[in-house]
Amino acid sequence: MSKSIPDITMDAALDHVAACTRMDVTSDSGTPANLTNTLANVAMAGGDFTKAQGDAGAGSRKVTVAAKSAVTVTGSGDPLHVVLSLTSVIRCITTCTGPTLSGSGTVDFPAWDYEIGIPT
Repeated sequence: MSKSIPDITMDAALDHVAACTRMDVTSDSGTPANLTNTLANVAMAGGDFTKAQGDAGAGSRKVTVAAKSAVTVTGSGDPLHVVLSLTSVIRCITTCTGPTLSGSGTVDFPAWDYEIGIPT
């Protein structure tokens, strides 16, 4: 018997991520527990998230987060995590790399996705 999770079930988890209203880049060396070490942040809305079949093929799902350009930097440090949150409650964290940010510049967030793979 094969394993499967219906798209509607995976989409419910992805909807939880897609409800986020803020994206931050932080300098936390460990997994961020809050947004204290934010270097830059930008508002997010429903149109900034797109659900689709995952890159792993049938049985996987993903949500793609839209790119954001020229976001004002509010702190200085090395970007290590991108965090999606809703009213300061963290819902999704990923790692990132980039040049040291300075409080007087801007930063671009490229598009990225969060994927739920095929059940194994």
